[in-house]
Amino acid sequence: MTDRKVRANISLSLDGHYNGPGGPNDLAAIVPYAVTDTARDHLTRIWEGATTALLGRKNAEGFLGYWPPVADDENADPRDRGYAKWLVDAEKVVLSTTLTEAPWERTRIVNAPAADVVAELKTSGTGDILVNNSTTVIKPLLQADLLDRLYLMITPEITGGGERLFTDGLPASKWTLTHQETGKLGELALIYDRTR
Repeated sequence: MTDRKVRANISLSLDGHYNGPGGPNDLAAIVPYAVTDTARDHLTRIWEGATTALLGRKNAEGFLGYWPPVADDENADPRDRGYAKWLVDAEKVVLSTTLTEAPWERTRIVNAPAADVVAELKTSGTGDILVNNSTTVIKPLLQADLLDRLYLMITPEITGGGERLFTDGLPASKWTLTHQETGKLGELALIYDRTR
């Protein structure tokens, strides 16, 4: 067993939703805050020290369509380019029951529960494991108490509906706030480490 930590990053509305009542593509309470200096600085913090990206299929396909061109875009914000370059170069593990071939280089497809995949990843390699916005991966890892760090962006909007990350039935756990920053629009960048 290595000392690899498992980190997760997600943005939530003030009332705890990662999307709005319109479904998975209703990100009106999230997207405007993703391009602030606070959010971009937060983006840099999430990947530094990580060597593996653990993604669900939908995020992997969405990221593939967006991030690789950013890595080469000299006009893009340097923080966005940094994340994009990291993602392109990092080991990527995509959890999927339907994909048969990897959508990216340095990517492998795994059809197994998230907790089992994390247990396997922690047996070898160096650097942390990052789950970025993939709620289908984050939720089972919360349920199995396998997350060591949470990066949260809290936006100052109430959606009134949508899907929640933190649902009833999760095991009780204690977390220590290790970083907080407030952006000009009222968004909060927070880092919590699991207290064990």
